[in-house]
Amino acid sequence: MRPSSRLERIPPYAFAAMERKIAEKRAAGVDVISLGIGDPDRPTPPLIVEAMQEAVTEPETHRYPTNRGRADFRTAVSDFYERRFDVRLDPETEVIPAIGAKEAIFNLNLAFLDPGDYALAADPGYPVYTLGPLLTGGEPVLMALELERGFVPDLDAIDEDVARRAKLMFLNYPNNPTGAVVPDGFFAQVVEFARAYDILVVHDNAYSETVFDGYRAPSFLATPGAKEVGVEVFSLSKGYNMTGWRCALVAGNAAAVEAYWKLKTNIDSGLFEAIQLAAIAALSPDADAATWSARRWPGSACRCARRTARSTCGRRCPRASPARRPTASTCSSGPPW
Repeated sequence: MRPSSRLERIPPYAFAAMERKIAEKRAAGVDVISLGIGDPDRPTPPLIVEAMQEAVTEPETHRYPTNRGRADFRTAVSDFYERRFDVRLDPETEVIPAIGAKEAIFNLNLAFLDPGDYALAADPGYPVYTLGPLLTGGEPVLMALELERGFVPDLDAIDEDVARRAKLMFLNYPNNPTGAVVPDGFFAQVVEFARAYDILVVHDNAYSETVFDGYRAPSFLATPGAKEVGVEVFSLSKGYNMTGWRCALVAGNAAAVEAYWKLKTNIDSGLFEAIQLAAIAALSPDADAATWSARRWPGSACRCARRTARSTCGRRCPRASPARRPTASTCSSGPPW
């Protein structure tokens, strides 16, 4: 049998290949220090686990979920975004669950790219920003993240013809892998650029809850006009020590959420409702302090993270967020909101 030609367009997934090499070394008795995919080494906060334990005993969660997501899940997301980011979301039209951020980012490519369309992707960046377009028949166009610009792309340097053929733009702040945070005013420039060229901005908000030194990471959707041109993928994986749970959401532009939902109804059967109920607990006001405490770094880890941030970007970055390592949260005494 022969795989499809689309698989010939992509290399093996980098983290999967690294995982295989690590397994081989460990099987040979080598004590491996993994520099592969970041995975929290602390457990999910008990409040979330207990909510999940209760939810799986409820017969209603054993049935097919709706791809739209539970109404109480969407409301919890809306409440959290207003409390945390000062962003108002309509839970009926502007929020939908996802089976992890990776799935959401890939499927947005499938929902919006036709063969030959361009997707503008931050470079370096999460592999799915470039492999997603390739798998769906589009073409990724790299936007360099350089030290001299504070690791934000130079939108003015994007060729006019490229901009006109682009349908998606992938951004991620706090940024992986540079550790950079978004400078004031950059998201506003992105909104203006996307509006001018009819581009859907996809902001991968995986690390807003993985910050330190009192920095409060913003949501792209808090920028005036952002919901007119973009969506945000918010993941519970790193900030809540829930990488294995596969729980995320897409929020923002109602038409984009509707298109994503239409695609999802033909691809999967939705996010397990027990996980949605656990996410409600994670995003609730009562959980803010509890989950923050469970995700907090000890002082030595914070000092290590600061050194890592400085060495990664080549200069002192006092407000920088760690990218994939370490994977706890902060050395401040409470949540950043």
